[in-house]
Amino acid sequence: MKKLIECEIGEVVQVVKLNAKDELKQRLISFGIMKQAQVEILELAPRKKTIEIKIGKMRLALRAQEAELIEVRDCE
Repeated sequence: MKKLIECEIGEVVQVVKLNAKDELKQRLISFGIMKQAQVEILELAPRKKTIEIKIGKMRLALRAQEAELIEVRDCE
């Protein structure tokens, strides 16, 4: 399974699993990052320290450590 941080700009992927714990998991879910959600990769900061994504109409920036906890697959 691929992690969100491994995706390339322009890729659209589907969330398969959140490996985050407690507060972080609830925060991600409140942003709409949950199982089956489609995520578009908009930008990657130099050295992939942050990743900007689009989920629905919302744009978010996640730290690399957060994106590392989100398992995704290519959309069909």
